[in-house]
Amino acid sequence: MKYTQTLIFVLPLIFAASVAERAGAQPAKDAPAAVAVAPVIRQDVAAGQIFVASVAPSKRAVIGTAVDGRVSEVLADEGSRVAAKQPLARILTSTIELELKGAESELALRQAELIELRNGSQKSEIDQAKAKMSAAKANLDFARSTFERVNSLFKSQAVSQGDIDEARARYDAAQQSYIELQAAHALLVAGPRPEKIAQAEARVAVQTAAVELISDRIKKYTISSSFDGYVVTKFTENGAWVKGGDPIFEVLALDEVEFKAFITEQHIQFVKLGMQVRVEVPSIANQIFTGTVAQIIPQSDPKAKTFPVTIRAKNVIAPDGPVLKSGMYARVNLPTGEQVSSLLVHKDAIVLGAAKPILFLVKADEESKSGPPTVSRVAVELGVVVGDWICVKSEGLEEGDLVVVEGNERLRPDQAINVINERSAPEKLGSKP
Repeated sequence: MKYTQTLIFVLPLIFAASVAERAGAQPAKDAPAAVAVAPVIRQDVAAGQIFVASVAPSKRAVIGTAVDGRVSEVLADEGSRVAAKQPLARILTSTIELELKGAESELALRQAELIELRNGSQKSEIDQAKAKMSAAKANLDFARSTFERVNSLFKSQAVSQGDIDEARARYDAAQQSYIELQAAHALLVAGPRPEKIAQAEARVAVQTAAVELISDRIKKYTISSSFDGYVVTKFTENGAWVKGGDPIFEVLALDEVEFKAFITEQHIQFVKLGMQVRVEVPSIANQIFTGTVAQIIPQSDPKAKTFPVTIRAKNVIAPDGPVLKSGMYARVNLPTGEQVSSLLVHKDAIVLGAAKPILFLVKADEESKSGPPTVSRVAVELGVVVGDWICVKSEGLEEGDLVVVEGNERLRPDQAINVINERSAPEKLGSKP
């Protein structure tokens, strides 16, 4: 039964293949790959020299604590990417927060006192003082008339010396009370003195500074980085006691990296600031890195007779972290020789990942007369970088040849192509892009 089923399934396939063979059918070919091409150019370029270098971060910081205390939170771990101002750890702040609340309450009191002085006297207060002054005036008038009557009786010897003294005392007291209430009314009408307001403003300023001082101290209880980077070392854990100045984290900035190279004294004269440099990182063979000469230290090592040179380059940030990591071994190709005639291709033409860098050369017309143009794979030796172009050496290349600069990632030797864009040859290249 199984045998019969197999025959029923296979026989139609055999029959179809036989019909196709008799009809002369050919297997389908891949459609030509859409590509962009650019010419190979020739130009006089300084010969390159390889120098050993190492990858270094553009910034490095050991972040410590400015205060004593117990670590209450550790918010980052080794290998973590952190942003500028992002909290990395916190120190316990219960006691200092109580100090802050007390200082803020005192500040609120001082501010209210200042507002009261600036607002001046209320109408009701002035009316009250005026009423008291009027009552004192009436009492003064009564005391005066009483004194005058007793004094008249004293002259006629109708009252004693004690009676006249008592009347005079009451009159003097009423007079002083009226003067006092009159002055109080005048003060309320005039409002607070400028000196009193200035004193209140000074008290507010002093207390504001006290609040800011405590707030600044609280900020120091939160440890953060001043730049974007990666935590490479963690020096503490939750619950640990730290003192001011103790290290908490080490953070490296790797979005931009530096290549530190040491150039011999016979070659340093050719190195210029702003010069474009090709960098090889042997552990990352499938990528080309280009950087810019950022620093040339004019002091040689007394023993090695080499000069430190710093090349800066943008890093590639992958989902799992930076591609270029601090401490990686690298080689920089610096143009440090005399000008020589060299072939150059656009750096997009270079395909990495094989034993040697390769590019895809468009075959000459006579090699593909029967159909669309095809490509051949050519191994090259890379030289110095000149802007977006790179020097190459290969027996299979000549000036004016076309090489694939877009769509070359999946090409195969002898594969047909469809040229959808042809870049023109650039004008004279300089040392910068």
